[in-house]
Amino acid sequence: MIVFAAFTPHSPLLLPPIGKDARERMRQTITAMEGLGDELYASKPDTIVCISAHATQHDAAFSANMHDHYHVDMREFGDLTTTREFSSNPSLLDAIQRSVRHAGIPFTLDSDARLDYGSAVPLVMLASPLASVKIVPLSYSGLGPKEHFAFGRALKDLLVTRNERIAVIASGDLAHCLTSNAPAGFHPEGALFDEVARRSIESGLVSRLLTIDPNIVEKASECAYRPMLVLFGILENTRMEPEMLSYEAPFGVGYLVAQFHLS
Repeated sequence: MIVFAAFTPHSPLLLPPIGKDARERMRQTITAMEGLGDELYASKPDTIVCISAHATQHDAAFSANMHDHYHVDMREFGDLTTTREFSSNPSLLDAIQRSVRHAGIPFTLDSDARLDYGSAVPLVMLASPLASVKIVPLSYSGLGPKEHFAFGRALKDLLVTRNERIAVIASGDLAHCLTSNAPAGFHPEGALFDEVARRSIESGLVSRLLTIDPNIVEKASECAYRPMLVLFGILENTRMEPEMLSYEAPFGVGYLVAQFHLS
């Protein structure tokens, strides 16, 4: 059963050894993540399914990182102190790959003990008190929006039948071009994309995301669109109340934190 669902940013700047003083400009996001961590802890998950924008990606297939354990390693960002070990859930991962393939969705497996930062940052911030929680790291693909939504629906069909408490966390940063000093420079499409994402979260409706102009998505230089679509697929026809906990763009990149309260 699914007991928790959320969308989070994954900027390494959120971690104290990396962000340092810059974290003061991300205070809304950090406060929202702290509250979200409390909610995750209260949901008592056995396993966290992570949908990341920075794991290994395949053009024509979705994928999972299948390993017997995982570790957080942020050395590429100059952080030698942030570490964490997570156990895998091979039973759930095997059930996922069988179920989605049976649904006709292309799916493959990779294997890497090191977690990508799209999974690592949210897990470090949210799951640190959960000493025995297992994780299943998933990655999106190069396929289209409808395929990502369908992948989420196929995941839901399996997850709701499992006799274990499952949390789902999709991570991504919104437009990377909201100001002139943003990583991708300034493009007006960035604000348009973030507005669609915010309205979709607030309403709990996926229609705007599925029909957004692909040119807007491309110009936004985002890494949130497809993880968000997968999450909406998982939540389709689920009784839930969306809550956008924060949105800010202190460095020209949109950071959004949201929880979907399940009933």
